[in-house]
Amino acid sequence: MTLCGFEIAPGEKRQVKLPVPGGAPLEAWLLCGAHPGKTLVVTAGVHGCEYVGILALQKLVETLDCATLYGQVILLPLVNSKGFFAGVKQLNPADGRNLNREFPGKADGTETQRMAWAIEKLLYPEADFLLDLHGGDWNEELAPLVFFPCGAGQTVERETRRAAQALSVSMRVCSTTRNGLYSWAAQKGIPALLLERGGNGRWTSEEVDADREDVLRLMNHLGIRKGEFDAVPQTEIAKAVYEEAPADGYWFPEVCAGQEVLKDELLGRWKSSDGTQSCEVRARFAGRVLYETTALGVRRNDPLVAYGTA
Repeated sequence: MTLCGFEIAPGEKRQVKLPVPGGAPLEAWLLCGAHPGKTLVVTAGVHGCEYVGILALQKLVETLDCATLYGQVILLPLVNSKGFFAGVKQLNPADGRNLNREFPGKADGTETQRMAWAIEKLLYPEADFLLDLHGGDWNEELAPLVFFPCGAGQTVERETRRAAQALSVSMRVCSTTRNGLYSWAAQKGIPALLLERGGNGRWTSEEVDADREDVLRLMNHLGIRKGEFDAVPQTEIAKAVYEEAPADGYWFPEVCAGQEVLKDELLGRWKSSDGTQSCEVRARFAGRVLYETTALGVRRNDPLVAYGTA
């Protein structure tokens, strides 16, 4: 069969380079099952300092046996390699852009925009389902969770909610974001999820194994792999607030990721870099902290803290 323009035989595992107009190719692994079935696309390293997903996909490449698969799996373990090797949070240092804010891309745009264009043109058509692995960058602490798309149509929302429930995280968050790798796929009618695990630019073997297990759980859910996992209790976060810095300045958090907070509880304090402005960020309702910034310095529109409730 043909995947992403490359011929591959049933039961074969093959590393390929996906072309990006005028730039370095994206390195991917094609795993063709010995039996027919759906195709799952899994990406990691969109943000170069989010390490858990990168290592989880490397481990999957080594351990998945194509002879046991019913369908195909396409893995991109490290999308933003320049950000990874430069240690740059969230951005591609080639053009200073955040790939997860550049969909749809442009074939004649900046390097990041061309990467987004290539991902949409080469991977989206192959995907029956797409999973994008993220985690807290070096400036973020987060609670493990999965985002699923709302507003992309009833069919996509229904399929992604069911798939999210198959994962091992305790929270699934309804998201209306539209211009990310997974959320733009959902706008194009492809069921897709964004899984978050890890933080502060660190990783543990336990977190890597948990991410790997969640990819296997999704493969089981899609029928690509035979097997079962015990269900994990999960709460749906239907209402969330994402606080951002009003200008360049300093951030002093008062809460931790995963913490339960009360209405009006102090989440943190922001102060402008010139010292002329300051504000307190308080919870508008009782809920649970999804993630928070641990860095002292923040730029205008940088995330500060997010929290939500059922």
